[in-house]
Amino acid sequence: MSEPRNVVIIGSGPAGLTSAIYTARANLVPLVIEGEPSSTTDQPGGQLMLTTDVENYPGFADGVLGPELMASFRSQAARFGAELVTSKVTAVDFSTQPFRLWAGEPVTDEPTHLARSVIVATGARSLMLNLPAEQRLIGRGLSTCATCDGFFHQGSHIAVVGGGDSALEEALFLTRFADTVTVIHRRDELRASKIMQERAFKNEKIEFRWNTQVVDLLGETSLEGAVVRDVATGETSELPVTGLFVAIGHRPNTDLFRGILDMDDAGYLRTRPGGTATNIEGVFAAGDVQDHTYRQAVTAAGSGCMAAIDAERWLEAQGDAPPDLSLTPTEW
Repeated sequence: MSEPRNVVIIGSGPAGLTSAIYTARANLVPLVIEGEPSSTTDQPGGQLMLTTDVENYPGFADGVLGPELMASFRSQAARFGAELVTSKVTAVDFSTQPFRLWAGEPVTDEPTHLARSVIVATGARSLMLNLPAEQRLIGRGLSTCATCDGFFHQGSHIAVVGGGDSALEEALFLTRFADTVTVIHRRDELRASKIMQERAFKNEKIEFRWNTQVVDLLGETSLEGAVVRDVATGETSELPVTGLFVAIGHRPNTDLFRGILDMDDAGYLRTRPGGTATNIEGVFAAGDVQDHTYRQAVTAAGSGCMAAIDAERWLEAQGDAPPDLSLTPTEW
């Protein structure tokens, strides 16, 4: 068995790779377990690997492709000495020090990796409609983030799927850009709060399709419309929209940590106020896995920085971390 790593980072989205950059620059030689390309829950690079144009990440005046942005993150982390392995963590034991982690199948008696500290950055995934065309059209008219992609739909006719607060927040935001926004809901009444309903009903750009489900998406290289079905009559029709925003919820990728790390009712990891520490000393959480409010690449990266600094300071308190030679002595 190899020596314990100072830091093992689980996940390689903006939070995980930012943690890797900071801990690598602190001479902690982090190990990043990226995930597996075939996985739906821990795709290497995170959700941005499924995104085309990213125009709201600071520093890119002309925008950047999601996969290109994550490749830059990865290269920067590797440049400073982070080790990255393309594998999936399948089990953890945080009950003893050093922490024990298993990657791949099957889980054996001997762990794959040992760690003095762990940063969990496994992210969250948007719940989708489970339609065959989703993989083809995600980022090409089909989206799960109005804040990210609303700008691309100036003067368009678009739709939002869902009936909760998130769906109406998306719809209201999208009226800044679109000519019309159709809210598609499978029931005859909304689940959203009354105040959100009132705002949506008063907005002249928002229309509602009740008792309706999206059953197919049209278009080969970009979204050209949606096929919807009346759940009462079974009748189908085409809705001519060039943008469809799915807002039926998110699910954090935390199944691996159930019964180990504290979570809220929705499964998001709980961290201490003002920091990234979890209920287990030496284990930290960053990014969408603990953020059900903002869910942006820039906020995930910011919390990844926080987790790296928290982990470094925790290791220093244990006497396990070298001084950060990237800082001047007055900054140590």
